[in-house]
Amino acid sequence: MGYVKKLLKYVTNKDYRFLVNSMLFEYRKMPDREYIERRFHAKLGRMPDLENPKTFNEKLQWLKLHDRRPEYSELVDKYEAKKYVAARIGEEHIVPTLGVWDSFAEIDFSALPDQFVLKCTHDSGGLVICRDKASLDLKKAEKKINKSLHRNFYYFGREWPYKNVKPRILAERYMEDEITAVAGLTDFKFYCFGGEPKYLYVSAGLENHRTASISFLTLDWAFAPFRRSDYKPFAELPKKPVHFEQMIELAKQLSAGHPFLRVDLYEVGGQIYFSEMTFFPNSGFMPFDPPEWDRTLGDMLILPPAYTPNDRTDAKAE
Repeated sequence: MGYVKKLLKYVTNKDYRFLVNSMLFEYRKMPDREYIERRFHAKLGRMPDLENPKTFNEKLQWLKLHDRRPEYSELVDKYEAKKYVAARIGEEHIVPTLGVWDSFAEIDFSALPDQFVLKCTHDSGGLVICRDKASLDLKKAEKKINKSLHRNFYYFGREWPYKNVKPRILAERYMEDEITAVAGLTDFKFYCFGGEPKYLYVSAGLENHRTASISFLTLDWAFAPFRRSDYKPFAELPKKPVHFEQMIELAKQLSAGHPFLRVDLYEVGGQIYFSEMTFFPNSGFMPFDPPEWDRTLGDMLILPPAYTPNDRTDAKAE
């Protein structure tokens, strides 16, 4: 879309205008519920029923507003989550940490290996993959990391667990699977309802949205009868992990006690590694194809009693 067309759309389409402005974090003072309703409409074309939610996306929005347990912040912190996960499934499933810092200026790159990964602990998108330290563009990396450090990811989708996560930079060991060199690590993302994995989606190439592939699969390793309409699916069934059954068991252990949790895992060199945990995939604005699967997955998500200590559901963001 050319600049003139984008400008015209921005002026004439209030939903598009809201999405553009929200990407710039223009609505930080807007109450959570109002923001959620407006972004939901802008993304999915309808208002959510937050009083009697039925679909998967609606129920995720309800959980944002009504299930605000302080411990959730630990689970979404990419550094702190490692301690939680190691205590439950073992240190052998943790990607080795090379360092953690409060600012880019603190990083001693001479002490890092030739290959490593930098990521921000508090958001999604603050990622720098270094495959050759000698050719790493430090200025570009610093710009990307600093941009992430200075934003609170909570404001983007009002995912409450991110609100109080301390912004830091994490360096991890660089790892490759069979297709990493061309597409990035393959993620196996388990959708767990009440501690039971029901589906997973496999993603690859997420460094570039245009070339990325995402497909939902069943636990019998077949294409699920639904997909995300905002990503192209795999042309062929992805290769099944060697230790797929163990992955399912680890996902069960990590998701136990949660109404919904997405558990992301890797398999590298025959070893399973923890990637991250997510309470709100796509921030609860996921377009399903066919759309009736939004309701089908919603039926699997049993909402807990509301839990909002010291934080009114209609309170303004700070």
